[in-house]
Amino acid sequence: MPVPSLSIIVPVLNEAAGIASVLAPLQALRGRSVELIVVDGGSTDGTAALAAPLCEAVIAAPRGRASQMNAGAGAAQANRLLFLHADTRLPDGAIAAIHDALADHAWGRFDVRIDGRHPMLKVVAAMMNLRSRLTGIATGDQAIFARRDAFTKIGGFADLPLMEDIAFSRSMKSLGRPACLRLRVTTAGRRWERHGVFRTIALMWRLRAAYALGTDPAELARRYGYTPRES
Repeated sequence: MPVPSLSIIVPVLNEAAGIASVLAPLQALRGRSVELIVVDGGSTDGTAALAAPLCEAVIAAPRGRASQMNAGAGAAQANRLLFLHADTRLPDGAIAAIHDALADHAWGRFDVRIDGRHPMLKVVAAMMNLRSRLTGIATGDQAIFARRDAFTKIGGFADLPLMEDIAFSRSMKSLGRPACLRLRVTTAGRRWERHGVFRTIALMWRLRAAYALGTDPAELARRYGYTPRES
């Protein structure tokens, strides 16, 4: 395959039950100057083996989205990078929109819609998109993309167990505001519905406020429900 123009980096952990459905929509992009890299954070359910036939490379990295996405960027061949969560789906026209955006921006993100039955999820997504557009801060669910030179200049993602996307956005804003694409990626609303939409909204606001006040991200990760990394 010629040197790709875009590398899609997908961090995963124990996604065996759904990894095929995660990667299936991306298959049409492979061979069209798009490289697909899966970064496994220590899965114990065979995720890596299932992903291998469906991407250009599966690599291992220490558990944690920041660590995994940095490893994927290090292995990527392209000068344009897209960081795609395993529960997020790209819309039609996403790749062309990324290339157009990165022609005059260092980085960017998509608008998001949250897939789920609760009617408040539409409101949550609309507020996320508006807040991001106003502040220039992107979340990982919005499928962040960047030019490699900009990514390298800020040192990639800070190795945080939570809020790595917020820290990344703040650093990237020093190079310019993001391209805020109105095309919508679709992310799963499972956590929202499992824990309650209003409860999750309140939790995320508390975590963001605590992060802004300097609380240790490891403590925030425990509050969010992430289990500690294995050493």
